[in-house]
Parts: sequence; structure tokens; C-alpha cells
Amino acid sequence: MRPACTPTDKLKLRVTVRIHVHGRVQGVSFRAALQQKAVDHGVVGWVRNSGDGSVEALLQGEKESVRLVTEWARTGPPRASVASFFEDRVDDHPALEGFSVLA
Repeated sequence: MRPACTPTDKLKLRVTVRIHVHGRVQGVSFRAALQQKAVDHGVVGWVRNSGDGSVEALLQGEKESVRLVTEWARTGPPRASVASFFEDRVDDHPALEGFSVLA
């Protein structure tokens, strides 16, 4: 029988990534759709429009869940057209709660 995960083990399974999505990603419900996708997969963090017309997000959760959300973000919702996608891992980020759409 496998022992239950301790809180320390769960922290080891948590990853944090920052993504930047460029293209036609503002005005197409990208942020709201990303928030819903994140919530559906138990991912916490935030998403916001950037001044350069891109969308930026910080995603935190179990590795596979974050991977599923970032994979979705490479295409986005139906009206979006992603031209480029950048992802960076953020080490030692404090634990986040909930998922916010920032202005």
C-alpha cells in the first residue's frame, strides 16, 4: 500500500509557470476562458491583458493540470488567433489561492 501524500509531498508536485500569449488574444474572451479552464483543472493564479496586446498569466498547480491549461492556451478560445506563446517556470513562488482575472 502506498503511503498518503504529506503536505511537503504536495508542494513538490506543485509547479508555477508564467505564460505570455501574443496574437489576437484581447477582445476574444481569452482571459475568461483561461480562468474557466484553470478552475476546471484545479489550477490557481491570475490572468491579465498586457499593454502590448498580449495576455499574461501566472499558473500554479499540479504539474499535469498546469500542462493541460498551458496546452489549451497555445490555441485559446475559438475567436483567438495565437501567433506566439512563451512559457517560463517560476521557482520558489509562494502558494496562491483562487484564480483572478486582473484588469
